[in-house]
Amino acid sequence: MRTRILRAILLAVAVTGFALGIPLGYTALRLVDDGARTDLAARAQRIAASIDDQIASGRAIDLKPVEVGVPEGGHLVVTSADGVREFGKTPGPDPLSVEVPIAQQGTVRLEVSSAPMHTAQYQVAALVVLLVVLSVSTGTVVATVTARKLAMPLRHVASRAARLGAGDFRHDDRRHGVPELDLVADALDKSAGALAQLVQRERELVGDVSHQLRSRLTALQLRLEALSLHPEPDMAVEARAALEQAERLAEVLNEMLAAARAARAVGAEPLDLGAELSAIAEEWRDPLRSVGRALRVRVPEGLLARATPARLREAIGVLLDNALRHGEGQVVVSARRDDGTIVVEVADGGAGVPDELAHHIFERGVSGGGSTGVGLALARALVDADGGRLELSTARPATFALFLPVPKAEDVVGVTWRTDLTPR
Repeated sequence: MRTRILRAILLAVAVTGFALGIPLGYTALRLVDDGARTDLAARAQRIAASIDDQIASGRAIDLKPVEVGVPEGGHLVVTSADGVREFGKTPGPDPLSVEVPIAQQGTVRLEVSSAPMHTAQYQVAALVVLLVVLSVSTGTVVATVTARKLAMPLRHVASRAARLGAGDFRHDDRRHGVPELDLVADALDKSAGALAQLVQRERELVGDVSHQLRSRLTALQLRLEALSLHPEPDMAVEARAALEQAERLAEVLNEMLAAARAARAVGAEPLDLGAELSAIAEEWRDPLRSVGRALRVRVPEGLLARATPARLREAIGVLLDNALRHGEGQVVVSARRDDGTIVVEVADGGAGVPDELAHHIFERGVSGGGSTGVGLALARALVDADGGRLELSTARPATFALFLPVPKAEDVVGVTWRTDLTPR
């Protein structure tokens, strides 16, 4: 995109430069030519007037009084009834010549070399070319700066759209001062909010449906087990057959839910938590530092977890934003392995979560600080989509724990280890 913008602006500058330079050069050359001829014609007119005065007074034509009007290196030829009189030498080939009539059908021809005029024309042409080159060079610099300024917002908007497609629904306040791009950014933020609500509603619906179906199937199985012990043989046989169908239905339900979770977690991959959490912390270190707070990352080297990068970044971002808005003191992001799972904790030194909110903190619309109450619910849904879970492990001080699955052995093959980021 930057190259296209640069080419378009350079093409416009070049076309404008040549469109103005060619007429300007032609006009300048004509002005030099006309100036030389006008000056020579004025001199010839003065000489012709002086000779006319001599003829009118009956005197013989004398060129001495008019020699002063002949340019240096010029050639004066006066033709009259008395003959031809000359002053000076012939200026050579292709002279600049002007002829003026005098009394008694005579003429005055004044000639000078055209070399000085051509030299002046070359100088003017060189000046015009220099101006065009300077204009194009200035346009090139302006085009480069403009292309860079336009390309950077476009890259940011494209990156924002890519993150949105990958499941990163965080609000982005960055604007670029370009009305069209800012409209796109506003639309992306609105889409992110709508998608976040859609994802949350989907998770809630799936959870409610699965819970209700499991509860009803469990109750049905208990009733059928009781009926299978009925003393009447036919009824007991039918009850056992219905119980088998109920068990198959429960298995199908479990398989469908597992398939849905696997489809949602299709982008999950083994992640080096040391690198991922350090990269996420870099985005939040400056906002916390601006309010006088520190952010620390404590992750053992080589610790891997299975998660979708965008979802993990979104979930941790929600927790860090929650700590920034409602917490106090230093924020610590740590990770450890515990009983076959990976635990990532985000804690701060604030007053914590009130008791009346502790059991409802992940419900949509519940907030203790006047916010929308969507963030924590969305974060739990995103973690759940990757096969993990998000819990409030400690209310005072507030400590949130993400339980992430450990990657399988076959998934770890080919993972690129990063050692350039060390735990802080």
